[in-house]
Amino acid sequence: MKRSRFNEEQIIAVLKEQEAGMPTAEVCRRHGISSATFYKWKSKFGGLEVSDARRLRTLEQENSRLKKLLAEAMLDNVVLKDLASKKW
Repeated sequence: MKRSRFNEEQIIAVLKEQEAGMPTAEVCRRHGISSATFYKWKSKFGGLEVSDARRLRTLEQENSRLKKLLAEAMLDNVVLKDLASKKW
């Protein structure tokens, strides 16, 4: 997955500029982003503080790690069931 040029702190700063009264088009032009990107950020990070965004990132990383562990455990389970069902 492609990494963003902006980190969470920068994204929240951009959103706060728009909340302070600057027009959305002007904010997008200043930072070199599309309006679609701005609104996607707003849906994900709107109303968050920097500490909340960091916590969100750590929770997403933990969630992906746990999903990987679950997939590996399910795969092991299927392999063991296949071995147990075969007649020697």
